[in-house]
Amino acid sequence: MTVKGEVHSREELYIDGDVQGSIELQHRLTIGPNGKVRATVKAREVVVHGTIQGNVQASEKIILREKASLVGDIKTAGIVIEDGAYFKGSIDITRMESGQKAAPKPVVEQSVEMVSQ
Repeated sequence: MTVKGEVHSREELYIDGDVQGSIELQHRLTIGPNGKVRATVKAREVVVHGTIQGNVQASEKIILREKASLVGDIKTAGIVIEDGAYFKGSIDITRMESGQKAAPKPVVEQSVEMVSQ
């Protein structure tokens, strides 16, 4: 089954199937090992075990687990890329201003292609 369209949620979401379109959350998004997301993603935190094709924006952090694959541009305050994960795109590291929850300030922009075997 494939879900196509816009997904908006105020709760945490775990995806372990196919989603196409856009995903916007106020909490954590977890892409399970069978998850295949072809979408623009915005969330507070994104944890990837499966695959994402699309740009990802996380106000706090993005974690790419060992077998994760992400092809797209990332904008986040923190990132973890485990050995074995695949990432192709650019990373824009942001810093949250003290006292403001989601007002990131660009610090550095970098283009990265990682392939671990």
